[in-house]
Amino acid sequence: MSIRSLAVFVGADRTALHVRKADEAVEVPHYLDGAALIDAAKRHGAEAIHPGYGFLSENAAFAQSCEEAGLIFIGPPSTAIRQMGSKTGAREIAARAGAPIVPGTRDGLTDPAEALRFARSAGYPVMLKAVAGGGGKGMRRVDRESDLESSFRNASSEAGRAFGDASIYVEKLIEHPRHIEIQLLGDTHGNMVHLGERECSIQRRHQKVIEECPSPLVAAYPEMRDAMGAAAVRVAQMAGYTNAGTVEFLVDRDRKFYFLEMNTRLQVEHPVTELVTGLDLVRLQVDIASGGQLPFTQEDIRWHGAAVECRIYAEDPENQFFPSPGKITSLAEPAGPGIRLDSGVYPGWTVPIDYDPMLAKLAVWAGTREHAIARSLRAISEYHIGGIATNLSFFRELLADPEFVAGNLETGFLDGFFARRQAVPTDRQDLAQIIWKHSRLKQTPAELNIESNWRRTGREGLLR
Repeated sequence: MSIRSLAVFVGADRTALHVRKADEAVEVPHYLDGAALIDAAKRHGAEAIHPGYGFLSENAAFAQSCEEAGLIFIGPPSTAIRQMGSKTGAREIAARAGAPIVPGTRDGLTDPAEALRFARSAGYPVMLKAVAGGGGKGMRRVDRESDLESSFRNASSEAGRAFGDASIYVEKLIEHPRHIEIQLLGDTHGNMVHLGERECSIQRRHQKVIEECPSPLVAAYPEMRDAMGAAAVRVAQMAGYTNAGTVEFLVDRDRKFYFLEMNTRLQVEHPVTELVTGLDLVRLQVDIASGGQLPFTQEDIRWHGAAVECRIYAEDPENQFFPSPGKITSLAEPAGPGIRLDSGVYPGWTVPIDYDPMLAKLAVWAGTREHAIARSLRAISEYHIGGIATNLSFFRELLADPEFVAGNLETGFLDGFFARRQAVPTDRQDLAQIIWKHSRLKQTPAELNIESNWRRTGREGLLR
């Protein structure tokens, strides 16, 4: 877009990749120091601030400060962030918009006795959630009354530290749900569209591990996309929302969906939507923020093929995914058709202990979900990061897991995965046979659009 970029960094990240790639870079005391970021932007002549997808991207006070400083905040207006940033407030808006919501308390609570009264009426299990929360912070599952008070106090304390708001609300827990979210885009001229769904059910500690577009469930029941998309658009319009955002739903075993929350930002997993729709969400964010209209309508949007994203972390899967900071001594990255790698690292860089240890996002597209999984396995097999522990070995197992390949997903999936965990076959033909055997749709090679590879190389062609 020929827009010059100004990177900000803290001392520990002086040699980070984004600093090396940007047109200019300026040091700030802390990434969450909004005043310092605004000061840096003004001193260097910046017109706009893109908040990424960290804490500031959903901070209404920061968005308002940008507006007051005459800077464009590339995201929704501060009023919409404030409304939808409160989980109880968002639930109220969703209810007014006609979206189904999970039974829960109307307001945030500070007294565990109030939570106890709701839990007794709704029945266990229940879920405690931070009113101002996200990313699994201030969240606790409670299965029995004897655990509620201590869980409430722990969740409240964690929420207060993370968000400056210790209030908690309580929801009836939906057992074994799928987590499916709808990507939205809205401009300042009254146009709002959805870009389809992402399946985000594979989670650990309430944080996503693998994301897919489309959802295997919605692909089997496409009428769900229309219903969930329409509900998400109504919620966003009710909140006066513009720019990119995501409405998240829980889906029960009867395929009924319930509003969960709204993420008022671009999300980590947006590449899978980009790969399947062919749209550049960040470019569209910038266009919208500069006053542009969406260049398409809902009827123009099409979904092609399937995409899978793996979040590559510096963490040890054999030690409860404990962070593994340190120096990257060697790096070999996958490439080829359908492979997209959004990486922030390079050989010789030291992964700091200070922050979330995400190294890269590996997003893979193919004509079908089965082929995308096979192509992801091939990409993971070519991926090497030396000097630190990573979760690459975990993905080698997970992507070949029969239940994952079959699309039998829910938010507690990893509990079952670790219970049945076994070594992944080392023979590439065996991996292909797993994918073929457990394919939900049981397509023929021709339907998988790889007939020529199949005939030339046998089942190993699935991995190409």
